[in-house]
Amino acid sequence: MTPFKTKVAAAAGPRWVHLLVAIVPAMLAAPAGAQLQEALTAQVQTDQAAAANQKEIDGIRDRTQDAAGRYAQAMADADSLERYNRQLDEQVKSQQTEIASIQKQLNDIETTNREVQPLMQQMVDTLDQFVKLDVPFQLEERETRVQGLKDMMSRADVTISEKYRRILEAYQIELEYGRTLSSYQGRLGTGADARTVEFVQLGRVSLLYRTIDGSETGYWDATKKAWVPDNTYKDSVELALRVVRREGAAELLIVPVQAPQEVRS
Repeated sequence: MTPFKTKVAAAAGPRWVHLLVAIVPAMLAAPAGAQLQEALTAQVQTDQAAAANQKEIDGIRDRTQDAAGRYAQAMADADSLERYNRQLDEQVKSQQTEIASIQKQLNDIETTNREVQPLMQQMVDTLDQFVKLDVPFQLEERETRVQGLKDMMSRADVTISEKYRRILEAYQIELEYGRTLSSYQGRLGTGADARTVEFVQLGRVSLLYRTIDGSETGYWDATKKAWVPDNTYKDSVELALRVVRREGAAELLIVPVQAPQEVRS
């Protein structure tokens, strides 16, 4: 009985050995695999956490950079606005100075208008009086001009400058009359004695006339304020007419000249 058991045991021994050899690694491998899995899982979690942290860091960095960019832009905008505000401030000060200057000019203009208006009216009145007292040459034309100035002075649609210009123009025309040798036709006398004559004007020195048919010659007597017939000046009138018409050379003329008189208004 015993040998048989021994043989069986001997025969069975190697299989148990192999079984034990196979079971032991399996028993040993189970805890190692779990640990490895745990290690891998932990590593994955660590990597995921690191990735999440990196993503958050990248987000913080991007936000920081974006904030820095916005801050830099805001500082640049603030500097630009400050320069712009300084420019505006200078412009406002310049405009305020200009406004003050314009206001002063307006005040000066108003003052000037108050002072000039009476002066111009006085100039017109003086011119009117002068024409009435002067030698009566071109009388209708001159009186019409003065009346035009009088009518203009009461018009609101004519500027002060235009009024002043026209008054000076009238004075200039009167000044030119004093240096003029001219002739023109006009009416002499009134009523039944009125007749057309040819006047000869030698500045303001003398004013003579001759009838159209040449039968009568005369001159204006400033002292008497009347026309005086005097045929002794016939040749002088004829010569003056030829000079005016450019039909002859200028020559010495004998004309009546009144003594200077003091005129009081």
